[in-house]
Amino acid sequence: MTSTYDLIVIGTGSAGAAAAQLCRQEGWEVAIIDEREYGGTCALRGCDPKKVLVGAADLVERTARMRGKGMDVTAMIDWSDLMAFKRTFTEPMPEAHEQKLQEAGIHTLHGQAHFTGKQTIELNGQQLTGRYILIATGAEPAPLSILGEEHMTNSDGFLGLEHLPEQIVFVGGGYISFEFAHIAARAGAKVHILHSSDRPLKGFDPEQVDALVEQSRQAGIQIHLNVELESIEPLHPDSETGGAVVTASSLAPIAQPNQPLYRIRARYKQADNEHADAFAQSQSSSSATSESITNESSELLHIECGLIVHGAGRRPNIHRLELEQGDVESQKNGITVNEYLQSVSNPQVYAAGDCAASPGLPLTPIAGLEGKIAANNMLHGPSQTAEYTEIPSVAFTMPRLATVGLSEQDARKRGDEVSIKTYDMSSWYTYKRTGGEKALAKIILDKQKRTVLGAHLLSGEADELINHFAVAIRLGLTVDQLKSVIYAYPTAASDISYMLNLDDEE
Repeated sequence: MTSTYDLIVIGTGSAGAAAAQLCRQEGWEVAIIDEREYGGTCALRGCDPKKVLVGAADLVERTARMRGKGMDVTAMIDWSDLMAFKRTFTEPMPEAHEQKLQEAGIHTLHGQAHFTGKQTIELNGQQLTGRYILIATGAEPAPLSILGEEHMTNSDGFLGLEHLPEQIVFVGGGYISFEFAHIAARAGAKVHILHSSDRPLKGFDPEQVDALVEQSRQAGIQIHLNVELESIEPLHPDSETGGAVVTASSLAPIAQPNQPLYRIRARYKQADNEHADAFAQSQSSSSATSESITNESSELLHIECGLIVHGAGRRPNIHRLELEQGDVESQKNGITVNEYLQSVSNPQVYAAGDCAASPGLPLTPIAGLEGKIAANNMLHGPSQTAEYTEIPSVAFTMPRLATVGLSEQDARKRGDEVSIKTYDMSSWYTYKRTGGEKALAKIILDKQKRTVLGAHLLSGEADELINHFAVAIRLGLTVDQLKSVIYAYPTAASDISYMLNLDDEE
């Protein structure tokens, strides 16, 4: 039996849902498929539940900063209660999301789809034919090809933990590892981050990344740079875990809830006294035990822990689609598409979001944008393209790290055309009143046009402030227009005019 549709969408996240609904509004017969619960990564296993946990961690951090400044209590996270609260956001989502699509007249299907032809999909033994097919399957953790990799969990598992282990290692120095590390540290865990190069958090301002690394270490997070993970071995292969993969459901307390379950073996790429010194300082400043860690030489690192979280990169979730059967070309970073998000090898197929090899960053707003663009191009012919230059990005650490627009490195290439303004705002009223958190800003300005080209922020307010700069860049607002705005006071936004002193000398 074959079912025929105008559009078949594979994936129910931001990109897939947006495209499905737009095409259905134009009267198309639309089917949408997901191998997992409806809603996608962001709503169920990513940014939304993460931000719930970040909110609790923020309270711990802010209370700690205000000790001796009017606060005489210590905030503590009850992990089980916090996860129960998180589930009030995530558990209703799949049913509500699917119901919304059904009410729009979209056919909702479940299972693992794969191509059988240029315009045909097989799902649970049934053939589906689409005039167009949109691939919007997102991303998944990339294989690391190390011994014992099966003992790692990933972001899905961390966000579903019923019990927080005492010792956690995050592999990879991207925003996922840093965000989760900050949450876990404020919840009382002893935390390590292992990163393979000397610069974590690629894509953010290097100087502000350095400042965040220092803030992270002060929060008790042990960060190991230029280190390669070699192997993971279970310490108790005969225990109830049996050496199996640790997941959210399987990480229940065993005989001794806080005993280490795994030993990590890693190696510094070169003997690095700075890393060894930082490691020793973090150990001596910790009130906890050494977590059975030994540094056998200047190059080797052993860590015993209760959980290892994969945060070392993601890949497009396309490897089970049998793309070759649909004549759909792909590359390392996703489906090969043209500027209209159309497959370069099969014009009836489009791709959007993290599974598309587009210039867009792997961010939820980008996925939604690309889903809408793909839908419009399927509906009206390939003519619409995406503009990616003013998309802000935020790491929800403590403090937040945010960026939008031109980097300092790119700005320097323009020579005298630009002005780069840097500010340490830690002593400004906005940040001093909350206990003196670290706050930095770097603003890139066009001297001739008097416009904002880029903004880079590190502060507790960065996630909101960056949006003001994104608007300025998007709309081409001048420094004078921005400074003419009367902002509510005292607010973080009221500081913006002090960051735009273009007429001053650097």
